[in-house]
Amino acid sequence: MHESQKTNGSQTTDLQRDALLAAGVDPEQIYEDQASGKQDDRPQLAACLKALRSGDTLIVWKLDRLGRDLRHLVNVVHDLTERGVGLKVLTGQGAAIDTTTASGKLVFGIFAALAEFERELISERTKAGLASARARGRKGGRPYKMTPAQVRLAQASMVSPALTLASCAQNLA
Repeated sequence: MHESQKTNGSQTTDLQRDALLAAGVDPEQIYEDQASGKQDDRPQLAACLKALRSGDTLIVWKLDRLGRDLRHLVNVVHDLTERGVGLKVLTGQGAAIDTTTASGKLVFGIFAALAEFERELISERTKAGLASARARGRKGGRPYKMTPAQVRLAQASMVSPALTLASCAQNLA
């Protein structure tokens, strides 16, 4: 299976398609997005990834055809690993990746380790940022919709059995 794209009308996917066919990919299993890889909306890539099952191998022409940027690529590779899906890259910088071989599994494992490392770094930075903000007296989260006075009024209103929730809400609006 494969996902490829063309970035504008002047580029075609013929070279990519020919390489995939030469690698033994069934023409019915080739997925192509006709848009820039930088775009978030890549329906054929989404369909391809959804169609993959444990034991399948995703074959891509070049690694940059799979991910928009390194973070996206690492996340896609991590997701494939979790699902038991292999990855084989035919050409370019990632051509050493072929999880049907021992060295390819090693490279694939490195991607998974990088994804985990990146997630931990993000978590650490987020926690440090929140602690720093708290030390300066700032609180995170969404601002309250009601003032403390409105909360007290609502609590007092709800005690009265004569008032309905709708009338309480109307009084506070």
